[in-house]
Amino acid sequence: MEKTKKCRDSLVVKTSIVLPPDTNNIGTMFGGKLMAQIDDIAAISAMRHARSHVVTASTDSVDFLHPISEGNAVCLESFVTYTGRTSMEVVVKVVAEDLQSGVQNLCALSFLTFVAIDEKGNPIPVPRLISETETEKALYESAKERAQARKKRRTDTQYIADTIGNDLVWSL
Repeated sequence: MEKTKKCRDSLVVKTSIVLPPDTNNIGTMFGGKLMAQIDDIAAISAMRHARSHVVTASTDSVDFLHPISEGNAVCLESFVTYTGRTSMEVVVKVVAEDLQSGVQNLCALSFLTFVAIDEKGNPIPVPRLISETETEKALYESAKERAQARKKRRTDTQYIADTIGNDLVWSL
């Protein structure tokens, strides 16, 4: 395993056109379809960095900043922004382009965390990350705050899960 890798080594860019089956009744892209694409591209970045299988450990909130219309091109870009011992944070930026006018809009941003695993599903170490550009350095420096927020959110979610239990019918 390589000991270090650069952010750009994990860069993935994926562009597709938004077709009618991708949209809701008002002609904008389903949020769930976009979230699936976000998870897919982020996983590829994580696998490029770790050169192993990965599992999604968390997805931070996906903020939908601008609607994506049928017929738009949607471009997702992702790369690893931070690494722990076995985990990697990946940023995904989503830009839509009106192919008739050329107008582009930043439509969503998301951070996801992946864990590298071996063939038995056990976590394995990942290469350390080298940030080169100002953007990469800023994302790297702010990653610890996001990790703390994830940890708190996970603790809160576990408390709620323990409180509501796993019964299939909720008593309201």
